[in-house]
Amino acid sequence: MNRIVLNETSYFGAGSRSVIADEARRRGFKKAFFVTDKDLIKFGVANRITDVLNANGIPYEIYSDVKANPTIKNVQNGVDAYKNSGADFIIALGGGSAIDTAKGVGIVVNNPEFADIKSLEGVANTRHRAVPTFALPTTAGTAAEVTINYVITDEEAKKKMVCVDPNDIPAVAIIDPELMYSMPKGLTASTGMDALTHAIESYITPGAWAMSDMFELKAIEMIARNLKKAVENGHDAEAREGMAVAQYIAGMGFSNVGLGIVHSMAHPLGAFYDTPHGVANALLLPYVMEYNADSPAAPKYRDIARAMGVQTDGMNTEQGVRAAIDAVRQLSLSIGIPQKLHEIGVKEEDLPALSVAAYNDVCTGGNPRTTSPEDIEKIYRKAF
Repeated sequence: MNRIVLNETSYFGAGSRSVIADEARRRGFKKAFFVTDKDLIKFGVANRITDVLNANGIPYEIYSDVKANPTIKNVQNGVDAYKNSGADFIIALGGGSAIDTAKGVGIVVNNPEFADIKSLEGVANTRHRAVPTFALPTTAGTAAEVTINYVITDEEAKKKMVCVDPNDIPAVAIIDPELMYSMPKGLTASTGMDALTHAIESYITPGAWAMSDMFELKAIEMIARNLKKAVENGHDAEAREGMAVAQYIAGMGFSNVGLGIVHSMAHPLGAFYDTPHGVANALLLPYVMEYNADSPAAPKYRDIARAMGVQTDGMNTEQGVRAAIDAVRQLSLSIGIPQKLHEIGVKEEDLPALSVAAYNDVCTGGNPRTTSPEDIEKIYRKAF
């Protein structure tokens, strides 16, 4: 049996943020709890949302205690702030960090028995839907606006907790590429590769099926066509919109069928070193693809290569595997992604501990090849 969980409502296109007011009125909401980060406030992106709220007479309170890798404390502080705000719905603006923080806040407000946050790790048995949330991504990568997942860092344990809960999915997703125009080149590159990682990992996971395959192949195709253009010219409207839609499509798939050890290995890097999630995924993806080529998923690599724009007619499985890995690595190189772990501050002496943490990550179970801490350490060392 297969299951698919998606948003109640999603909007796409330049300027679509204007529907915030219509959706709030339609649902009878009175005051917004606006979760975003300090940089988006500083650079005026948050004003594009408050302008809509002000123009429509919708009061709001801003919560900006959001880190790049949000922590238990960020969520707990947000829960207290929400309770004191008098708000009845949440607006989340940002990348995965802001939206994940908002998800954690919304879940705990309506399920206070999980206030420790740690008990949300994995598949938590929450009984109530989160506070209704409108999610507006400013990066084309995480697809947090359409997924049932969120990630919170336990700083004390140096651990990224992957939380999987259908009750956390935002009620409304608004994918407005105009909110992404100010994304710098490096962030555009890393978040775009994060989206590609989502698409490839969920395409080859054992849980993949016809509907998820359809989503992921289309996402790979759109990312291959648009990512380099978006990096080179952030105001290329067609490329920005293409990436915005592609990352959402990838999220529709992976949220429902899972991921693999690229994510398992990326999560400890964020917990140990505060490494941006997209950078970690982008760097590790080709190395893990090489490892997973020795799995039942190998024949699907030719489909990946074809979606990446490679002419695959007449290729056998082995040639398709090589073509897919080469295409991914070439895209990564062309947009300036670091290729070795030592370049991003990873310490060689930490590799054994990172490997154990990765093996114990919730995403490991979705990998197409059975693995072990020792195998994962070999991949880390190859990438080091």
